[in-house]
Amino acid sequence: MIDEPRRPASGTQHILRSGNYTAVIASVGASLRCLTIEEEGGPRDLVVPFEADEVRPAYRGTTLVPWPNRVVDGRYRFDGVDYELALTEPSRGHALHGLGAWLDYDAIDKGADHVTLQAEIEPQSAYPWRLSIETTFRLGPDGLTQTVRATNLASSRAPYGTGPHPYLVAGAGKVDDWILELPADEVLTVTEDRLIPVALEPVDASDPRRFDYRTPRPIADARIDHAYTGLHTSDDGSVTVTVTDAAGSGAGIVWDGACSWVQIHTADRPGEPADRTGLAVEPMTCPPDAFNSEKALIVLDPGASAEAEWTIFAIARKAA
Repeated sequence: MIDEPRRPASGTQHILRSGNYTAVIASVGASLRCLTIEEEGGPRDLVVPFEADEVRPAYRGTTLVPWPNRVVDGRYRFDGVDYELALTEPSRGHALHGLGAWLDYDAIDKGADHVTLQAEIEPQSAYPWRLSIETTFRLGPDGLTQTVRATNLASSRAPYGTGPHPYLVAGAGKVDDWILELPADEVLTVTEDRLIPVALEPVDASDPRRFDYRTPRPIADARIDHAYTGLHTSDDGSVTVTVTDAAGSGAGIVWDGACSWVQIHTADRPGEPADRTGLAVEPMTCPPDAFNSEKALIVLDPGASAEAEWTIFAIARKAA
């Protein structure tokens, strides 16, 4: 009997290279495990990484399907039927970040600079629809682009949303030291204890120091775990968020019109090594608790598909 090599805890590793970029995609959760750019001083992290043989910390880098963010109390009503999801955020009592985070995706196409992964969400009592999820990661001169395509294989229509969960890294230090540019006019306020959505308000209304980054400025000690909308788009309809250090080095993410929301999280974990070591920037097709509010909720008819795309890129240090 020949012993086969043991698979790492995060699944099959797909190493992609293009130009100065290197990315590693882990098959469990179709997760971005690390993304670096080679610079004069060596490789620089653009996202908070984790080890191949490490159980992925929470949702770091994973693909969020068939919903991003939270379903409050794990309960929702769709087409006249009540459903109750497992509470995957038990401390707050919510169903968090979908059903795909621990699926093991199969590679159906792979090259030196790209990989396409596929998995199916099987029907279950709380989400009785079969969805095919196909996601492609591709490295190029503009960074790492991920495309997520969901197809409803069920015989009835299904609620759906998606987004990524990268923690961007600007450079040395922590979130407190970095400068955020976030072109968003509105923030969704939430309850402090359970992060239940309350109301949309202008970012410069009740607490502009905490929420308004339309003009780039340091995050400092602001604690954020909120969704934003009212996004400013460029001529091609895209939205860009950047985080940089004092010298101008950093990382950014740009996405298409499929995502009209973005969650920003300063990764506050007091007493833990990962406390404020990266800024979660999560473009989303819908806001938190969209299965209940139905705001921007995608409804997939039988056989229908939906697609969204985003790109993480490096920002070079300013010339002296």
